[in-house]
Amino acid sequence: MLSDALQSLYSLFLSVSSISGFPPRLSAAEERKYIEQMESGDRAARQKLIEHNLRLVAHVSKKYCAAVPDGDDLISIGTIGLIKAVDTYRSEKCSKFSSYAATCIQNEILMFLRSSKKNALDISVNEPIDTDRNGNVLTLMDIISVDDTISDDIDIAIKCEKLRKIVREELNETERMIITERYGLNGKKPLTQREIAAKLNISRSYVSRIEKKIIEHIRCKI
Repeated sequence: MLSDALQSLYSLFLSVSSISGFPPRLSAAEERKYIEQMESGDRAARQKLIEHNLRLVAHVSKKYCAAVPDGDDLISIGTIGLIKAVDTYRSEKCSKFSSYAATCIQNEILMFLRSSKKNALDISVNEPIDTDRNGNVLTLMDIISVDDTISDDIDIAIKCEKLRKIVREELNETERMIITERYGLNGKKPLTQREIAAKLNISRSYVSRIEKKIIEHIRCKI
């Protein structure tokens, strides 16, 4: 699904010659509408959010053009970040969508640059590529060396979404109840195996076997 979306969006990038050729940014009301529709399972709304935020990908990617010989790479990588942002964004938990998406796009690009450091002989790590809020010059080395948790935070968000989908779609009612109660999902208080067994009127060992089976299933999927 991600590769199909990238192919179509990448074609869109290549078909326009400037940022002005991208689909226009959504108004605040339109953005809220499409987010609500997407969170209700509307795939067309998800596509709209991606397409109408391609300008944001171009804007963020432009800051790192000096670090990569082929700017098309940044377009592809930045678009992956945008798709991840759309798929992991939750209106009740996250900040403004554009801020969240910009962070995801930038993080995806930085992860790409970090992974490419071993082959970065052609990249001038001391070449200015941006400035900070005080007007001080920032180099690629400054940005790559920043110690932050954004990468880990987004990775956790993506895995949590996968977990929710597995629990929701791949477990039967008993399995779903056991894993939800055992680990306190959906804001519930975690219960012991013995407490769950009492609620379901089954043995604790049976609860343990089901729990192990579910964990193995989730581990294979994630």
